[in-house]
Amino acid sequence: MSGERKVYNLAEVSEHNTPKDCWLVIEGRVYDVTKFLEDHPGGDDVLLSSTGKDATNDFADVGHSSSARAMMDEFYVGDIDSATIPTKMKYTPPKQPHYNQDKTPEFVIKLLQFLVPFLILGLAVGIRFYTKSA
Repeated sequence: MSGERKVYNLAEVSEHNTPKDCWLVIEGRVYDVTKFLEDHPGGDDVLLSSTGKDATNDFADVGHSSSARAMMDEFYVGDIDSATIPTKMKYTPPKQPHYNQDKTPEFVIKLLQFLVPFLILGLAVGIRFYTKSA
């Protein structure tokens, strides 16, 4: 690390999102993890899916060891301009077709499970009533 730290914005870091050029933002610092992709215990997909955003939560959720945290220093390339990181990402659920519960086979099965015992009970009462009167 040199005395002067380079400051990147999120747009610059987001350009580095391929297996041949992969940068991550963790705890306000930028890391070039391209050389580590093949050695990462969770696989390269885990790292690639965290590009283009603040990956601090992703990193913390896994519970990395102190040796993993120490290893990060060799991949450090600079700091992130925190003003360029969105404070909150809006979740937009995927569009799905309308689900009509009454048209499913499970609904028919549940309906039959409810009605068949009543039909059997009614039949038993009817047979008992007609055989008793004779």
